[in-house]
Amino acid sequence: MSQSLHVVCPQCDAVNRLPAERLGSDPKCGKCRAPLFAGHPLALDAARFEWHLTRSDLPLLVDFWAPWCGPCRMMAPAFESAAGRLEPTVRLIKVNTEEEQVLAGRLGIRSIPTLILFRNGAEVARQAGAMDAAGIETWARRQIGR
Repeated sequence: MSQSLHVVCPQCDAVNRLPAERLGSDPKCGKCRAPLFAGHPLALDAARFEWHLTRSDLPLLVDFWAPWCGPCRMMAPAFESAAGRLEPTVRLIKVNTEEEQVLAGRLGIRSIPTLILFRNGAEVARQAGAMDAAGIETWARRQIGR
């Protein structure tokens, strides 16, 4: 029997059970039929972030950023590009720290951009400062051991 993973839909937030070997076969949500992976980061508020963090079996790579931050805006295209290469093994998420100050404070975000990799609901690695797409991908793969 193959291992099943819980994958949260980026559209409707339904939790889908998916055999691990089907991750790369363009799976669709069982509830809304949207693609489970689109190769783009998800912009989430605090409530949706918590839902994805606690319900998904995928590692989550989260970019904590703000619209006024020059390095954040510089890194945005690189993060977008990295999403296309890291999915479906890692879900990339963006959280606007201006809109989600309580979450940023709770997680101890001191500078932006800050990348945090979560696995099984817990922080496993953190990196502050802008990175290019190759750097983001290499750093994330090294942290998850792939």
